[in-house]
Amino acid sequence: MALVNTKEMFKKAYEGGYAIGAFNVNNMEIVQGITEAAKEVNAPLILQVSAGARKYANHTYLMKLIEAAIIETGLPIAVHLDHGDTFELCKSCIDGGFTSVMIDGSHHSFEDNIALTKKVVEYAHERGVVVEGELGRLAGIEDDVNVSDADAAFTDPAQVEEFVTKTGVDSLAIAIGTSHGAYKFKPGQNPKLRFDILEKIEQRLPNFPIVLHGASSVIPEFVEMINNNGGKMPDAIGIPEDMLRKAASMAVCKINIDSDLRLAMTGSIRKYFAENPSHFDPRQYLSPARAAIKELVKNKIVNVLGCNGKA
Repeated sequence: MALVNTKEMFKKAYEGGYAIGAFNVNNMEIVQGITEAAKEVNAPLILQVSAGARKYANHTYLMKLIEAAIIETGLPIAVHLDHGDTFELCKSCIDGGFTSVMIDGSHHSFEDNIALTKKVVEYAHERGVVVEGELGRLAGIEDDVNVSDADAAFTDPAQVEEFVTKTGVDSLAIAIGTSHGAYKFKPGQNPKLRFDILEKIEQRLPNFPIVLHGASSVIPEFVEMINNNGGKMPDAIGIPEDMLRKAASMAVCKINIDSDLRLAMTGSIRKYFAENPSHFDPRQYLSPARAAIKELVKNKIVNVLGCNGKA
């Protein structure tokens, strides 16, 4: 099976009341852990590559790793640019074989966001590539994305129809209370998603795929694993998984997960070195890290996204 785009994936997800997991990849072990999990539960996949990941691992290496994953799993896999912020970056990824790109013009004015997004859409659609746009701004830090709480803004449902119509985007990332990074909420705060905004958007954009960024749950097990083995992560609360399940049953067809993968990998490696301080073979400490990612992704697919058995 070759790489696919997300158009058919999202159509099935919307009709079936589930979401597809979009997992960020940076190296071989992360790709293997994610794809092995999806194969075991027969789930479709979106593998996301950020601009930072392309700089770190190199575009060609990442594409070859994803190509190997398709050969090994036989799954429908889309490769997606996460948070492209310029036309040039999106064009480079499209020309380099990506089947989906996100153009994030949310830091521009509404009119400039439309103009930039439309330019990317026109270039992408001519080449069979789908495009995700964004309205609203999520707080938090992830790779090159850094938005303060003061600059964050919920998506305005009154703008979505005009944005989608004028740009021609295939999916839309919205801001309803998620945030990038691991430090989403402090203990004692009450994490909350604005389902009222999601419902209004769904009414204005019937049968249109919606995307949630910043949807990691900051699993306490991995935070504790880091802190118990030399780390100093502050207490943090992520997005409760029951809220994500509810969003997946509505218009949300794609849920992005990155921070949980990083926590699982880092926690496993710290634990390994605490127990085996004299070891230095990367295969020994990366193997449990890969296994932790695999189990995390299986849980997300089955218990949060609901896309198991949907490949």
